[in-house]
Amino acid sequence: MARRITALKVQKRNPNRINVYLDGEFAFGLARVVAAWLSIGQELDDEKIAAMQQEDTREVAYQSALRLLGVRPRTAAEICRRLERQGFTQPVMDDVIARLTESGLVNDRQFAQTWVENRSTFRPRSHRLLALELKRMGVAEEWIDGALEDGAEDAALAYQAAIKHARRLSGLDWMNFRTRLSGFLARRGFGYDVIQPVVRQVWQETHSENDSRHDITEDEE
Repeated sequence: MARRITALKVQKRNPNRINVYLDGEFAFGLARVVAAWLSIGQELDDEKIAAMQQEDTREVAYQSALRLLGVRPRTAAEICRRLERQGFTQPVMDDVIARLTESGLVNDRQFAQTWVENRSTFRPRSHRLLALELKRMGVAEEWIDGALEDGAEDAALAYQAAIKHARRLSGLDWMNFRTRLSGFLARRGFGYDVIQPVVRQVWQETHSENDSRHDITEDEE
């Protein structure tokens, strides 16, 4: 049975949504973009109403995803996890991801590359830890491997991290310096074979030859 649209009113609290009145009574709300083609006097049957409400659900999910992306870039899996918590179904999430991917707003391959680059510049950590972070965000193995292959090696990353952190360890003797810096690098995911030579190198570069704390004896190695 068809019902006639008798009014279309912008919601006071959300100007991006329209309240639809059928036969003089409020029937449902729609996103403005979904309601754009409606007009007063138009008749809607149950099938059309159901189709519009489904489209409205997809649009609400899409706008929610855009708000997430406004905070920082996200992987497809991150967006789906958030939408799922909000109660959206898998078909709706698939539609949202397809739209975002087509527009270039979601690109897991680019996300992995940018994540590795930013981490390497500002908070260097091992390839193992970088891979773990990306896996937790749902990035596919192939994109992770590609991003790490294009990035710096663990030894270079460990050195970048160590040289920055060494500023906080000024005044320590070799033994304490080694213990503190080694622990820091271990928490960044680096292995002993990488940590040992990097710690020695940074110590030697940050201490003058006439510094009595500079000497490293065999017992201390």
